[in-house]
Amino acid sequence: MSDRNSVSAEAAGTIDVGGDLTVNRLGFGAMRITGDGIWGDPADRNEARAVLRRAVERGVNFIDTADSYGPYISEALIAEALHPYPDDLVIATKGGLERTGPGQWPSNGRPEHLIEACEGSLRRLKLEQIPLYQFHRPDPQVPLEDSIGALLTLKEQGKIRHIGVSNVNEEQLRRIQRLTPVVSIQNRYNVEDRASESLVDLCEQEQIVFLPWAPIQDLNGNATIQEIARRHDANPRQIVLAWLLARSPSMLPIPGTGSVAHLDENLAAAAITLTPEEVAEVTKANR
Repeated sequence: MSDRNSVSAEAAGTIDVGGDLTVNRLGFGAMRITGDGIWGDPADRNEARAVLRRAVERGVNFIDTADSYGPYISEALIAEALHPYPDDLVIATKGGLERTGPGQWPSNGRPEHLIEACEGSLRRLKLEQIPLYQFHRPDPQVPLEDSIGALLTLKEQGKIRHIGVSNVNEEQLRRIQRLTPVVSIQNRYNVEDRASESLVDLCEQEQIVFLPWAPIQDLNGNATIQEIARRHDANPRQIVLAWLLARSPSMLPIPGTGSVAHLDENLAAAAITLTPEEVAEVTKANR
């Protein structure tokens, strides 16, 4: 791709979140602007802020974060870099996990914790209302209905606009939908991990946004994807992101990075159009 640094996220098209928030269909995941193990400050806070600003300059208007990223560091950096926010910027954050050390993510779905977590996110992000608040992961020690009840309370108070869920199966989703509309599902999904394949299809049927986390895995050994990348003068990461965009109109990829150069590479995927045959080749290419 000859001029990848000029590609805007707008090239990916748009998607509606909750029926009233329209965003470009290539967002940014703000987990990796923190330190090693998603713990503490990044090695270079200036670079982290530059990544966020560059993302918005390049048309990204959906940023995904969580109070547990750092913890708290990702949200604070977003506010430092971007507040006051552009009118069209949608910031989605999550609550329901605690951080006890690098790489450690214990669940905490107690209603009082979720309320405290959301209020902390509001303060750090300098928002009066969070556009999309996602329950980070069901807690096996807490009834799912109790956790979602806390989010409903926050919504009734005007502190969150829409409710999303993360790391759920279909049975859990249906239980949650009996209590409230769900506008997004954020589950692990990539070329090699298709455990949420049926949920991607469900999202398309029910007009729910699907946010794939860990969208890019190690692709060095995947000859099929490498060959398709050569055809498009691209790299394998860009091909996988283009494949996700082609996989379903409900897909909203949110690749993350702590590098401006890497961000530019990811956004260049918005301009890649795979043929139906290439989409099928990638679909079959998981090892």
